[in-house]
Parts: sequence; structure tokens; C-alpha cells
Amino acid sequence: MAVHLKSDLQETHEINVTPFIDVMLVLLIIFMVAAPLATVDLPVDLPASNAAPHEKPDKPIYVTIQGDLALALGETPVKRNDLVSTLDALLGDKSKRIYLRADSSVPYGEMMAILERLRAGGYLRVALVALDAGGKEQATP
Repeated sequence: MAVHLKSDLQETHEINVTPFIDVMLVLLIIFMVAAPLATVDLPVDLPASNAAPHEKPDKPIYVTIQGDLALALGETPVKRNDLVSTLDALLGDKSKRIYLRADSSVPYGEMMAILERLRAGGYLRVALVALDAGGKEQATP
């Protein structure tokens, strides 16, 4: 006795898009909720500066702001009032790049005050020095 089973079901070669649409709608809702949370609006009272950006330096000299807000020109301590005159005597050329290093505990306003003092003295080419991931100094013009 031979049994022949005949199937009326045929293979379909169409993609069922309903689960895809469901996943997309869930992702859309997640992004609609998360997008406003990704923007941060903090009120910050920034010091004013009207210095324009300039090109990279050749051989800079270091001005250092220490943690106790003392200034040093290279390795020599210098007073704030004498900073520009000491730079004038040392360099004689105001077009040279000055590297500004500051301790991480120095307030932002104090660093901007030194930058403004340098700008008022005619030193417009100032680069900020930071440590890279390897612990080496690098400058950001």
C-alpha cells in the first residue's frame, strides 16, 4: 500500500516586513525620547576675549602659571606686571609664538587674564600647552 501525500502548501519567497517595521518604530521612539536628553544647555559666565586665531609657531618660549598663580618665564619667576616687559627684553620680536602652560588647578578666569595681558602687550601668537595621553607636552595653537 503506497501512500501519496500531496501538499497544497507552496513555498513563499516574500520577506515578512512586519517585524522589521515594528523594530523600526521602537527605534524611532527611543531616538525621539533620547535626542532631547543628549543636548546640554548649561549657563556659563565666560570671560571676554577679542583675540583672533593665528598660525603655528616656529620656536616658542614658555610662560607658566603655577598652582599658586605665580608666573614663570621659562624657568625664571616673573611678576604679572613685569611679564610683557620681560618678554620684550628677552624676545624683541612680538611675532614669535608664546606657549602658555597652566596648572590644572588654575581657574579659567586667571588664565584668560594672562592671555589678555599678553594680547594687550602685543603678543598675539599664544598656544596652550596640555599633556597628551602618553604624558608628553603638546601645544594647541
